[in-house]
Amino acid sequence: MGALEEARFEGELENGVGLDEPEEELDAGSGLGSRPEATRAIEEVIRVLLQGLGEDPEREGLRKTPLRVAKAFREGTRGCLLHMQDEDREKEGRKKRGYRQKVKDIVQGALFPEAGLDNGTGHAGGAGGLVVVREISLFSYCESCLLPFSIQCHVGYVPSGQRVVGLSKLSRVADVFAKRLQDPQRLSDDICAALQNSINPAGVAVALQCWHIQFPEVLRCNPNPKHLSKSDMQGWVQASVCSSSGVFEVKGNSFWNDFLALLKFRGINLEGGSKSCFPVQSWCPSRSLEVPLCNGHSTKSPNNGKVSSKPGHAYAAMVAAVTSILYSLGEDPMRKELIGTPYRYVQWLMNFKSSNLDFKMNGFNLGKLCLHKTGDVVNSQCHIHSVLNLPFCSQCEHHLLPFHGVVHIGYFDEEEGKHIERSIFQSMVHYYGCKLQVQERLTRQIAEAVHVVFRRGVMVVVEANHICMISRGIEKVGSSTATIAVMGQFSTDPAAKALFLQTISNSTASGG
Repeated sequence: MGALEEARFEGELENGVGLDEPEEELDAGSGLGSRPEATRAIEEVIRVLLQGLGEDPEREGLRKTPLRVAKAFREGTRGCLLHMQDEDREKEGRKKRGYRQKVKDIVQGALFPEAGLDNGTGHAGGAGGLVVVREISLFSYCESCLLPFSIQCHVGYVPSGQRVVGLSKLSRVADVFAKRLQDPQRLSDDICAALQNSINPAGVAVALQCWHIQFPEVLRCNPNPKHLSKSDMQGWVQASVCSSSGVFEVKGNSFWNDFLALLKFRGINLEGGSKSCFPVQSWCPSRSLEVPLCNGHSTKSPNNGKVSSKPGHAYAAMVAAVTSILYSLGEDPMRKELIGTPYRYVQWLMNFKSSNLDFKMNGFNLGKLCLHKTGDVVNSQCHIHSVLNLPFCSQCEHHLLPFHGVVHIGYFDEEEGKHIERSIFQSMVHYYGCKLQVQERLTRQIAEAVHVVFRRGVMVVVEANHICMISRGIEKVGSSTATIAVMGQFSTDPAAKALFLQTISNSTASGG
């Protein structure tokens, strides 16, 4: 019997290498010391959150989710943990190592002698020659909502003292500060200050391009969704920030302009940015939410007229649980930047709360929807209708991280010229997407729902970017996943299947 028919794998490869994730892997191999109690504490919190979402933590697919999420949080905030350990050493009377000292440990062994030009003849090499490392792909966790955000980091420095630093160390230093709960501007400032203090160059310039996923309401209402591409961050909040020191701040000096010009070689246009750079306004989408403060009052964005209802006992328990995650990560939940963060993270999760309601639109069950007569058939050959680029946002049940993208639906109509309105399909995609999901199941469920109405044949293609692919140590920025489900005639008619796939391809080529 084949794997597809068995619908299971043994969890072990032929060479005996297991596929399970060992519980102590992060604690034993991370260099952070053995702190399994922190991982276990976060696991218990994640179970509370799953229950608050109406899920059974013991159901298949969720059993290892608490461990995966705990490991992801700890891996993605190593900087917090290192800082916490330094404080522990100080309390124990040991020599405090300090976070800046950690950066010095990285670069001190990689400073190499390199001659410059003779005095007065110009700038080059280890005496004034500009060095820029571009497009360092990073991710960090947003301190406002605990969701990962994607970063393209560009670092420039001007060597001094006839010394240059190993180029890989610039990337490592940036990664050290990204592995904390962060804000784009502070991350840029941290990287800049750390390099200036550790390698003592003539100056440092840092520019970050950051992308933060929008909330589901924005993604699904996007009127012009596009196909996914390697560089596509469709629907994301974008921000560019920068920091500078030394010669990059000297008025009339050309180093800053040279830095921007070298970025333009790679198609990175930050023209108009000054050394004080680009102010970030409302960086995190969750900032528009009403946030209860510790004193019992609440704040509300003046741009948002909605006031959330008072949280019940289960909701309050979820907020308290997330607060304990911050403690486990070595953070202070009372730090001003973290006030309201547990609330905002729970608000995000509640977008994907489990529901036992049947799918109904406009008062009709999907199977009882009336078909509307129309002369507008997207593809009249074989009477195939194509509904393309339906945006969605969902939540991966394995890692509690979002994935988002577009859905394409093709179907044979029972009678030529009859179809379901696009808004109904969009509502269907939203219904199946806004819950804890996996992409394969989402694709199948949408196909089954459409097949209830169009029995002759249905094909569904889902394209998505998964946030778990840019975080959790995987860091495969730019990757995307496509899945297909076919039912009825599409499963037996290769020509029909090829025709629908070509329709999607044509839409991609035309930018639709």
